[in-house]
Amino acid sequence: MPTAPPVAVPAQATAPPPVRSGRPLTIGQVCKLLVGEFPDISISKIRYLEEQKLLQPRRTSGGYRLFSTDDVDRLRTILHLQRDEFLPLRVIRQELAAGRGQDAPRVAGPGEPDEAEGDHAAHRPGPIALRGGGTALHTLEQLCDDTRASPALVKELRDFGVVQGTTRDGAIVFDDDEREIVRAAVELAHYGVGGRHLRVLRSSADREGALLEQLLGPSLRSRSAERRSEAVEALETLAATTMRLKHLLLVRDLRRLVP
Repeated sequence: MPTAPPVAVPAQATAPPPVRSGRPLTIGQVCKLLVGEFPDISISKIRYLEEQKLLQPRRTSGGYRLFSTDDVDRLRTILHLQRDEFLPLRVIRQELAAGRGQDAPRVAGPGEPDEAEGDHAAHRPGPIALRGGGTALHTLEQLCDDTRASPALVKELRDFGVVQGTTRDGAIVFDDDEREIVRAAVELAHYGVGGRHLRVLRSSADREGALLEQLLGPSLRSRSAERRSEAVEALETLAATTMRLKHLLLVRDLRRLVP
């Protein structure tokens, strides 16, 4: 299908600086640069990743953050692993420390060729890491501090089965996975989405999990350690693929709402 010729940007137009320009970027410029690739990026999210020791931008004498090319590439990798491979921050930290995950597709800055154009491999989802996830535990107070959730919202999510928590030493604690669920629920709450709405997504996830268990349950319970390991790998790949399919189906349906 023929494509329209690119529209020239007037010299006076303000555009985010190229990521490869070598000039350090402010946190606001980083948001503008990456928002096309990651629409949910925000200054507060970047600050949170810095608080979690995943980013270490340089600071000016006045305390302003300055992001180098490497900082921006690292941020892009983190966001890619979160969104496309569904990895929790703890696992992302391990991946980065081991030097993995550095080949996340990069959106070109203004005037740069798109490296991922025509690369079908970039559209294949990587497996979801299921082993060893969600081990850290957070009290209700820590959960609310980390996610900016109110105790009332967390209670509502528990009432509708979106998160469960577990009792340790008489207190309710939540693992890393549930913390990220609450974080997403906080964002949705800004649009009026509450626990009763999220119950629909919870039910959908239950059905999808039951389907994958039906497919791989016998192998996951096998006496053979090798067969169990292969089944876990298959489960991780299937989880990523079904998530990708669900995303595509949703996008297709939502496009019909746009005039």
